[in-house]
Amino acid sequence: MFARYAIQRRPFGRFLTLLPATLLLASTALCQQTIINRFDAFSGFTYLNSPHIGLSEQGAHLQTGYRPMTWLSLGIDYSFATGTVTLTPDMLLSSLQQSLGQQLAVLVKLGVLPSAYKVAVPTHSQTQTFAAGPQVSYHHFQHLTLFARPSAGFMREMATPHPTDAITKSIIAQLEPSGRKLDWVKFYGFGAGVDLFPQKPVALRVQFDLVRDHLFNDLLKDARNTVRISIGPAFNFGKNIVD
Repeated sequence: MFARYAIQRRPFGRFLTLLPATLLLASTALCQQTIINRFDAFSGFTYLNSPHIGLSEQGAHLQTGYRPMTWLSLGIDYSFATGTVTLTPDMLLSSLQQSLGQQLAVLVKLGVLPSAYKVAVPTHSQTQTFAAGPQVSYHHFQHLTLFARPSAGFMREMATPHPTDAITKSIIAQLEPSGRKLDWVKFYGFGAGVDLFPQKPVALRVQFDLVRDHLFNDLLKDARNTVRISIGPAFNFGKNIVD
C-alpha cells in the first residue's frame, strides 16, 4: 500500500496473553505423543501488521497439510485480510514527493490552497497471501506440538483510495487513473507456532509469520516487514503414523 495505516493493537495484545498459558503447559506435558495423524487443516482469525508503514488488517487464515513423516509436514497456506488506511505523501518515492510538493506549492502561491493544507486520502486495503512448503514439528510434549517453517510465497494487495476533495481526486487520478491499484509480489521469511492438545481431533493453533515484501514499489519508497498472527482450531484426521 502507498499509505500510512492506523495500528490496531488489541489483536496483538490478546495473542501475547496466550504465551504464559503456553509455557505452563510446556512445563507440565513432558510425555511423547502417541497419536500423530496423517493430515491436518486449520481455519482461524488472522491479523496482519506492517509497522514500518503502519498497516493493520484483520481477516481469515486457511491451511492444510500432509505428514509424510512424524516430524515433517507439506502444506499450502492462504490468508485474506482487509483494513482502512490514510494515504500521505511521505510514503511515496522521492521523485513523486518532489513532483507533488511542487504542484501543491504552486496552488498555495495562487491562493487556491491554504499554506497548511495536507494531503490525506482514506483508502481501503485488501491483502491476500498464497504459500506452500515444508514445516518441521516437535512432538516431545503430550499436550503441545511446537513447529517452525520457512515462509515464502506471493502477496496480492488491492488499494482503493476514497479522496474527499477536488485536490486529492486530482492527485489520485495522476497516481492511478483507474481509481484503484493492484500489485503482486513475492515474499520470504519464517514462521513458527504451537498446537495445544494436538492428539485431539480438534486442537488449538497459535502461530505467527514474519516476512519481507515490497508492494507497490513503483509508488512506495521502502520495503517492509509484515507480521501475521493467527489463532483458531486445527483439525487432525487420517491414519495415526506413530511407529
